[in-house]
Amino acid sequence: MPKPRHITLPAGFVAAGVHCGIKTTRQDDLAVIVGERSVSAAVLTTSNQVVGAPVTWCRRVLPAGCGRIRGMVINSGCSNVCTGRAGIRDAEAMAAQVAKAVGAEKAEVLVASTGVIGHRLPMAKVRRGIAAAVRSLGRSDDPSVLRAIMTTDTREKSAVVQTRIGGQTVTVAGIIKGAGMIAPSLATMIAVITTDAGIASRPLYRAFKAAVAGSLNAVTIDSDESTSDTAVVMASGRAGRRIAPASPAARKFAAALAEVCRELAMAMATDGEGATKLIVIRVRGAASAADAEIAAKAAANSPLLKCAVHGGDPNWGRVLAAVGKSPARVDAEKISVSIGQVAVFSRGRPRKFNLRAVKKHLSGGAVAIDVNLGLGRGEFTAYTCDLSREYVAINADYHT
Repeated sequence: MPKPRHITLPAGFVAAGVHCGIKTTRQDDLAVIVGERSVSAAVLTTSNQVVGAPVTWCRRVLPAGCGRIRGMVINSGCSNVCTGRAGIRDAEAMAAQVAKAVGAEKAEVLVASTGVIGHRLPMAKVRRGIAAAVRSLGRSDDPSVLRAIMTTDTREKSAVVQTRIGGQTVTVAGIIKGAGMIAPSLATMIAVITTDAGIASRPLYRAFKAAVAGSLNAVTIDSDESTSDTAVVMASGRAGRRIAPASPAARKFAAALAEVCRELAMAMATDGEGATKLIVIRVRGAASAADAEIAAKAAANSPLLKCAVHGGDPNWGRVLAAVGKSPARVDAEKISVSIGQVAVFSRGRPRKFNLRAVKKHLSGGAVAIDVNLGLGRGEFTAYTCDLSREYVAINADYHT
């Protein structure tokens, strides 16, 4: 059976993943993804005020959030955060080594790192890993690339969408890691998307930012935003003519990019640390789109609500309390709540409902909660997961 392909499925990209010894296990822990030639790119990074050296480096390479690059190098097992000037030098050295190997400048290579905070990278091992990855660059090592970016993830997460634009098949493919410390504001942990679409960096950045807003930025696992969040999209331009901004082709590409981001977001929420259920919280009828987002994320971040879902408890009061504590405009007399397809609370009053039907829905792997605030047309959907004992166990032992 052929190996699955995702990150190199779009024409114009090669990649490789290796084990270099950052992790004590034999799991792959370093990946290189590059374009065969210079590519358009856009990057979004964490809004946390404490950031890793790789985030700082990415902001130096693409200060406007977009431009032309050659590719990126990613490691797991050590986030290179709070390591001072030495950490910046290490990130720069990683970029320089990849750049030299592929015939580029170091300012054309992005760096992303994920793992434990406060430790220096073992650079001798990293250098050997980069050399090995560069020697193995190709289009048949995608599974190793995906494994190399994982930390506490329990499964590989990827998405591919293909669409026809200008008579050509355009592919958008993405990989993502992230299972804990997830509450993004600009990006989400480590996400890499490639496409063979012909699109300039500035419109690519606009499309990416819009796609992330309702997908990667709609995920929360535990309300803790990472210091290392980095999401990158690269476009090789190998599929057909250049996409003109604001054209039907641009809208079609934007829809494909948004779908890949949405699939990655849902996969990440499903694989939250200790998760047994995906929770999709849709807030509609808000006074504004901003209010809808605020209310949806307040519910998605509620430990009480997440615990109730884990236990299969149809406690709609926790939904009301969560949206009510948020800064969004809320009127209890106008709120309606449904769990699955069952209305449990309508316009300020409890409903008699089929308890068996609701418990059956809560026992499944995906739980849908719909909240209508009854105040306007604002709408937002947030993705999260239940809160289990396993989450506590994972994070109690994470560092040691």
